[in-house]
Amino acid sequence: MFYRALFVTLECRELSMIGFRLRNTKLLLSLIIMKMPCFLIICFFVLVSLSAAPAAGEGEIPPPKEEPRIIDPGPPPSDAIILFGGKDLSRWQSEKDGGPAKWEVKDGVATVNGTGSIVTREGFGDCQLHLEWASPVVVKGSGQGRGNSGIYLSGRYEIQVLDSYNNKTYYPGQAGAVYKQYAPLVNASRKPGEWQSYDIIYHVPRFDSEGKLLKPGTVTVLHNGVLIQDNVEIKGDTGPTGAPRYKAHPLKQPLAVQDHGNPVRYRNIWIRELSNPER
Repeated sequence: MFYRALFVTLECRELSMIGFRLRNTKLLLSLIIMKMPCFLIICFFVLVSLSAAPAAGEGEIPPPKEEPRIIDPGPPPSDAIILFGGKDLSRWQSEKDGGPAKWEVKDGVATVNGTGSIVTREGFGDCQLHLEWASPVVVKGSGQGRGNSGIYLSGRYEIQVLDSYNNKTYYPGQAGAVYKQYAPLVNASRKPGEWQSYDIIYHVPRFDSEGKLLKPGTVTVLHNGVLIQDNVEIKGDTGPTGAPRYKAHPLKQPLAVQDHGNPVRYRNIWIRELSNPER
């Protein structure tokens, strides 16, 4: 009898404990349900704070609002405009009369042939420009008469093209010079006939509505991958004589490639338009 009574007592105590646990569990569930809206709101803000970009602290530069877009770097980059890809000069016209460009196109190469300079049919502003060129294999002439051509940004600011391999001339007239304004930092020229490259970063000068200069143009040039012009300020139109002066012009102007009477060859010309609202 004693053991049976003890068993009954223990069984009743266990049942009481189970009941207590059930009551506490129900109480806990009811509290969670009552507080659920607040709990969800707190969770939402925690998740947002974890996923958002860190806020800029005092004095820090605010983060950009948009993620940088994705492009295929190529070459050429997927967002580049192909000005000459080796097939034809349909994006170019004669500077003389606006008719079709008459340079010879053969085997993916456009060659200067004495028919005059060519200009793009489309205007461009701030840009990244890539082109490849080669002076004649057979060396003729010297100084400015040897493998001479030029790239005219906005149709008026010349980056000199010249066979500057063992060819003495005035310094701001060498290959890669901002003509008659800045000599190249170094002479990175290859031998005559070998292909060379220019990579140019150009920012157009800004003028107000009355034609007054607000901000000079700037240009950076890499010749065969070597920096030769380091964000220099263009002083005005380039020319053989006289002081350079700015003449107001629209933001977007055609590019020009010069026919200086030497059979310089060109290939792989492409351009990327740059957008910088701060300029």
